[in-house]
Amino acid sequence: MKRQSVIGFIICAICVATCFVSACKKQEVGSGTDGFTGVYTLISVNGNPVPSSITHQGVTLSVRSGTFTINADGTCISKTVFAPPSGSEVAREVSATYTKDGATLTMKWKNAGTTTGTVEGNMFTMDNEGMVFVYKK
Repeated sequence: MKRQSVIGFIICAICVATCFVSACKKQEVGSGTDGFTGVYTLISVNGNPVPSSITHQGVTLSVRSGTFTINADGTCISKTVFAPPSGSEVAREVSATYTKDGATLTMKWKNAGTTTGTVEGNMFTMDNEGMVFVYKK
């Protein structure tokens, strides 16, 4: 009976230690007070100031404007206004969930793939299929 009590105590101690370690683990998502969350405005694509022309999948598009919103709850939204060769503007909005590791955000897009970006001060840079988007808060 004494042996079962000792084993029970050890198992209980391991459980408490595990809960303590996981409670102390650094959170992947921002609290909103660390400065990386907020709305960033698109300032350049592939090093060219916006508005800018890009070629994507063989089609030349004009990138007119854009914003990238990073929320403290682990979600983000990209809004971009394009003008295809027809000339009519098209607004595209996509959302993702993200994890943060230091300055790097890894974004898993809804119904799409994964991209990474970095936050440095008030700048957010994202490589999307070889196109580099730079945003400023």
